[in-house]
Amino acid sequence: MGKVTGFLEIDRQVARYQPASDRIRHYKEFSLPMSDSEIKKQAARCMDCGIPFCHGPTGCPINNQIPDWNDLVYNDNWQEAIENLHSTNNFPEFTGRICPAPCEEACTLNLEDVPVAIKTVEQALADKAYETGYVVPRPAETKTGKTVAVIGSGPAGLSAAQQLGRAGHEVHVYERESRAGGLLRFGIPDFKMEKQTIDARVKQMEGEGVQFHYNTHIGVEPTVDDLRERHDAVIYCGGSEKPRDAGIPGVELAGVHDAMPFLVQQNKRVAREPIDSTGWPSVPVVAAGKHVVVVGGGDTASDCIGTAFRQGAVAVTQLDIRPQPPVKEDKLAVWPYWATKMRTSSSQAEGAVREFQVGTLEFVGEDGLLTGVKCCQVDEKRKPIAGTEFIIKADLAFIAIGFRGPFEDGVLSDLGERLSIGVDGRGSTFVEANDEDYRTSVDGLWAAGDVRRGQSLVVWAIREGRQAAHDVDKELMGSTTLPR
Repeated sequence: MGKVTGFLEIDRQVARYQPASDRIRHYKEFSLPMSDSEIKKQAARCMDCGIPFCHGPTGCPINNQIPDWNDLVYNDNWQEAIENLHSTNNFPEFTGRICPAPCEEACTLNLEDVPVAIKTVEQALADKAYETGYVVPRPAETKTGKTVAVIGSGPAGLSAAQQLGRAGHEVHVYERESRAGGLLRFGIPDFKMEKQTIDARVKQMEGEGVQFHYNTHIGVEPTVDDLRERHDAVIYCGGSEKPRDAGIPGVELAGVHDAMPFLVQQNKRVAREPIDSTGWPSVPVVAAGKHVVVVGGGDTASDCIGTAFRQGAVAVTQLDIRPQPPVKEDKLAVWPYWATKMRTSSSQAEGAVREFQVGTLEFVGEDGLLTGVKCCQVDEKRKPIAGTEFIIKADLAFIAIGFRGPFEDGVLSDLGERLSIGVDGRGSTFVEANDEDYRTSVDGLWAAGDVRRGQSLVVWAIREGRQAAHDVDKELMGSTTLPR
């Protein structure tokens, strides 16, 4: 815990943002860092709550020892706090920026709507780790002679690779794209996380002996069996990138796009890479001077909103089929779990019009070009209400309603029926492997992250990569000291 009476004396404070009028003019991160003294005050608010739900499975999938490092920060022991944080989380600079912080939802002080600013303290610790030179290569003292291949360099692949490299194995990461990071690099906008954050970790991992192979589409060239012959174990961390089919008439109109290619293109522009350098659609999509409609209510939809504003959109409207949630949840009914309540992202706060309980009936247009989105109000069962139809002007529309599994081309098509694939209640596919040992139906092949559990949070991907690495090390060596 922090200060005994800290939560009674100190108000909750989190990092402030640049004004919307300023931040939409650039693609850089826009949160304003807090001073060390301010961070210490926030850490001091961590109370002696008896059962800290924040760092159990309810609040933090990777079991960050939140009360411990809050206490260390409060006592000005930053170095030990940094070491404690890194003992459970390979990449706190990722989670400190883009995790929605279920730990804060589970905080005991959230019963009074003033949880400890856990995410703010975590990012401050992660940034200070770089400032103080803590993030340096930490190669294994002895090598095992075993080799492991990791397919995919998103957070699951990166965490698995780092853990196994530090265990002494020779690790090779195979990435389809031109650079490491997966959707952290090409899906998450730079204004939420600048990409030098990823580059710094890749540099550290290369110093630890991890080898990265870019522009390599496993399952096409080389095949999965090629990897299995070269390596003692293979971990598949390919992600869940296939967009969900909206089934809305008019999707063929020019101006209607899936969300992810739009985000990928802009991230590539910021990185000064050609937008047609991968398998994503290469037709340029730009929102400048246009009326934009975003279908969907999640994080990807919000990222489209922020990107559209920065490109110069005239107006952005977001359509959410769900009813508008309450401003305040019933704490006794949901705490310490994630609550459904009215939340406004930084991108939505930049000027988006939000329409709730609205169904998208059709994309309408003239001469093959999108001109509007036909909508209607829906009932509690999401069925259209007759007579409530209306049309929103639109020159550009993005479908951001989630993902339904990994792309078939590559690993899935290569292995075919040998790899057991599951289907969930929404028709989304995933590679079947349990969360105890992460082994697939193919001998010598493990699976972790979104490709196994479905679309999820970066913190879950890190957890699964670490746990898969634990089992791989145990399989190769007979025992393991890697944490689970």
